[in-house]
Amino acid sequence: MKYFLLKQIVQYLSLNAQFIRTIRRIDNNLIIIEFNDRNIVYFDVSKGNATIFKHKKILSSKKDFNAPFDVNLQKRFNNSKIENIELYNDDKIINIKVNSSSSYKKLTTILQLEFTGKHTNIIILDENRVVIEALRHIDEFSSSRVVKVGQKLDEVPKQSFVPKIDEVSNIEEYLYEIYEQREKENLENVKKQKISQIEKKAKKLESTINSLPKKEELELESNMLYEKANLILSNLHNIKPYQKVLKVYNYEGNEVEIDLEEKASASKYSNELFKKAKRAKQKASNISLEKDNLDEKLDFLLRLINNIRNAISIEECEFLLPKKERNQIKTKKAQIYESFFFEGFKIMLGTSQRENIYLLENSKASDFWFHLKDRPSCHVIVQNTKKELPSSVINQAASLCAKFSVDYVGVYEVDYTQRRNVKIQSGANVLYNPYNTVVVKI
Repeated sequence: MKYFLLKQIVQYLSLNAQFIRTIRRIDNNLIIIEFNDRNIVYFDVSKGNATIFKHKKILSSKKDFNAPFDVNLQKRFNNSKIENIELYNDDKIINIKVNSSSSYKKLTTILQLEFTGKHTNIIILDENRVVIEALRHIDEFSSSRVVKVGQKLDEVPKQSFVPKIDEVSNIEEYLYEIYEQREKENLENVKKQKISQIEKKAKKLESTINSLPKKEELELESNMLYEKANLILSNLHNIKPYQKVLKVYNYEGNEVEIDLEEKASASKYSNELFKKAKRAKQKASNISLEKDNLDEKLDFLLRLINNIRNAISIEECEFLLPKKERNQIKTKKAQIYESFFFEGFKIMLGTSQRENIYLLENSKASDFWFHLKDRPSCHVIVQNTKKELPSSVINQAASLCAKFSVDYVGVYEVDYTQRRNVKIQSGANVLYNPYNTVVVKI
């Protein structure tokens, strides 16, 4: 972080911060400090990306932090009076000196926030600058500057640089902008990562689709195998064991040569050909259905890419494509529908007629069903055991239904009702009543 910005932040805090109400760590390298009443500032000491910012909402903690650093941080600084805030040693180091009264004695403690490249750290010091605790402990084997509990802290080696002279017109507004810019960059990075993952899947799926045999080719192969098998069967009396080739006239009166592959039994060989012909015929009849299913899967992935590209927050990206847990066990049986999780509810989405039918047939009466009003769409099921769904879950499920059913942004109506009110007519065609309608914008 630039020297002139730290200097302005110190000036801002000196005027607007007389007390520390609460302080705690909310991420590995991020602490939140509430100065006075509701004047909240975040200090991020990530190496290579250290910064200070403000946010209009209170950021939630990633987990509970109970290390000795965290215990001392709260013990020494919660409900403390600020004695002094300064740029220490005229360097990129903020010192916040506080006094806190315990039942025994008055404690003076210094919170040293270092934004100094490789030495970036948060260190808790006593009034004699002896280390009480630190976010990062550094021993003599790692650096010439030791940060160890109970030892007096060495000074950060002073860099010979000429600070840039600049000024921000409104430092508080700038602190809000830092967070917005940071989130924008993080969002773009998350989008790139997730889109890259999906594009790999889409490319693989496209390759599978392109490698599918043509229906006409399979039908031709089946007819040729049937003809070959019938010709062998009708000429069994002329075929000797281990004969290499059979010369015979086909049903059009043309002489053909059939390779017998030196089989011991021509009868068994003809049965093998009949089986192959049957399999080719079945594959020909199913190939269109298989291609349709793969095309619908590809369509889902392309819509998923588009929805992630249009996402406005990291939370939305994570909802659409969650990170896989490190120790997540792969399920033996592949799931035949897409699933999402929101506020403890499982939301299931059908991407094809086959999946829609499966969801309709395997959902419970108490589950909730969603569908675009008066137009074709995917079917969405929300697993539920109660009579009502929270409005946030209704909006999320309805939005999901619209996003994966249409190609254009706009305002759409989505009907929803409990599954017990949906009557299957044929396939995925249904009638439903009573129902409610929610309007969503995507």
